[in-house]
Amino acid sequence: MFGLGYGEWLLIFGVLLLLFGGRKLPELARGLGASIREFREAMRGEGRESSSKEKSTLPPEKTIE
Repeated sequence: MFGLGYGEWLLIFGVLLLLFGGRKLPELARGLGASIREFREAMRGEGRESSSKEKSTLPPEKTIE
């Protein structure tokens, strides 16, 4: 992935561990994963737009006259 070997990944992980500590790393990874997921959905045109499209296919609400 990205042309990095095991040594480079180990070095990056070690630096992150020193900077943020062991307790913060899972939280940072979750945030990064959520950001990537949102980005992919936006690139595909899914997410908020698809939910608005689903709402538009519903029949119009009846009004009382």
